[in-house]
Amino acid sequence: MTRLAGKVAIVTGAARGLGASISRQLHAEGAQVILADVRDEEGAALAKSLGERAHYVHLDVSSETQWADALAAARRRFGPVTVLVNNAGIYRTQATVDVSVEDYLQIIRINQLGTFLGLRTCYPQMRDAGGGSIVNIASTAGIEGVPLALAYTASKHAVVGMTKAAALEFGPAKVRVNVVCPGAMLTPLLVESLHVPLSALSAAPFANSPMGRMGDPAEIAPTVVFLASDASSYTTGSEFVVDGGLTAGVKMPAQ
Repeated sequence: MTRLAGKVAIVTGAARGLGASISRQLHAEGAQVILADVRDEEGAALAKSLGERAHYVHLDVSSETQWADALAAARRRFGPVTVLVNNAGIYRTQATVDVSVEDYLQIIRINQLGTFLGLRTCYPQMRDAGGGSIVNIASTAGIEGVPLALAYTASKHAVVGMTKAAALEFGPAKVRVNVVCPGAMLTPLLVESLHVPLSALSAAPFANSPMGRMGDPAEIAPTVVFLASDASSYTTGSEFVVDGGLTAGVKMPAQ
């Protein structure tokens, strides 16, 4: 369990859900992990539970200043960042005609601008360190449409596009950029969006998936670990869909 020994990783949206699962698995593989979030109590508690190779920093991903501060803190604590996981995001559902400009821009600022700022801020450190890996977290909404979630869909399509553009630009500096597109997951984000308890979501069958259920964040995180590691050294500009077959096609009716 030392595939990431010597690597310094920063994970945004790390306090809970998928970000917390990714942080745990990166740490378990030997990485030194900076957990970044705006949920300070939860983030600090998780970092403390992981131990000395983990450290929490406050980070609003839509703030240039806070990105600079987070990267400076990471360097002071562990050295230059060589792995970035752009995971922070929000999800809102609403009829498009009812979405205000401010509602739309809030999603864009966090999901899209936050990813851009992460790319732009971390790349120089990785370049100067001789290389690195950036893993953007999009969604199946980045490769297909989601009704009642136009702004979210737009932001995640942008994340997929930015991944490909950055991979082309950063490749000569040995900085790889890939994107993971999870399907529906049992996370607090989904619970808050749907206003349904996590236990109810977990127990309910999920007819949209051929596997009949939603995913657990722990089932997504191993793909991120792979992309962060040297095992994926020839992989860049690629989409990794981890959705239980959700986007494979039309599900066959029961026989």
